[in-house]
Amino acid sequence: MDSLSGLAVFIQVAETRSFVAAGRAMGVSASAIGKRVARLEERLGVRLFHRSTRSITLTAEGALFLARSRRVLAEVEAAEQELSHSAGAPRGKLRVSLPLVSSLVLPLLADFMREHPAIELDLDFSDRLVDVIEEGFDAVVRTGELSDSRLSLRRLGSFSQWLVASPEYLQRCGTPATPADLAAHACLHYRYPATGKVEVWPLRPGPDGAEARPPTSMVCNNMETRLCFALRGRGIALLPDFCTREALAAGRLQRVLVDHMRPHAIGLGVLWPSGRHPSPKLRAFVDFLGAHMFAADASAV
Repeated sequence: MDSLSGLAVFIQVAETRSFVAAGRAMGVSASAIGKRVARLEERLGVRLFHRSTRSITLTAEGALFLARSRRVLAEVEAAEQELSHSAGAPRGKLRVSLPLVSSLVLPLLADFMREHPAIELDLDFSDRLVDVIEEGFDAVVRTGELSDSRLSLRRLGSFSQWLVASPEYLQRCGTPATPADLAAHACLHYRYPATGKVEVWPLRPGPDGAEARPPTSMVCNNMETRLCFALRGRGIALLPDFCTREALAAGRLQRVLVDHMRPHAIGLGVLWPSGRHPSPKLRAFVDFLGAHMFAADASAV
């Protein structure tokens, strides 16, 4: 158990980047934290942190050990919770990776916190493809391709994307009638952070079979920027239906080229390590998302 306690100290220091903050969180002195880390480094035979008078940062070995340590403590906590499953409400830290679709998930996460106050959410928003197991996440919410043989999956549903622009922009620049017309328009694009590639708009080819190549007036790696620029009349953007619904209803945005879009649906699901019986906190999280996000399409796999 002393080894597990040392792992907990190490993780706290790695997350706070401070012996003082880690000690405050764990109710001990900074010097006691420092001694525990030094003993751990001595036992492992590697340096886990670069220390200076101003900062503490992980070494390469420390970053690797952090991922493994999180996995070990997560397994221990899951085992404890399985044994005490009937003891009460789900509780403990729940580490989740989520895509950058905040307008879809943030209200749900706030409601989940209200319903499960004993669960401490540790949320990591990123569009990179995290390794759920190696990086010690309890679960990950993903869009797009959802197959991974190492992970259990619950599909939450799907959404579509549409080209939208503000009425002010369309009045000023005209409404495109065909994909080829986009050549004369300002087009706001998304770049995938993991690959650096620009998202391809799902447009049908023209009568001659040629694919439209919309110009790039702006490119970014998040949804909020494109939505803001579209609302402010800066151009045409491809955006998920869930983030434009209110603006469309209020007349602040309009869909364009609807009849020229290819049928498409982007899947959304929550995944967690296979072979692990879901802890009460994880089961509560999965069930909550299944019940409240795309409820009509949610189904367990």
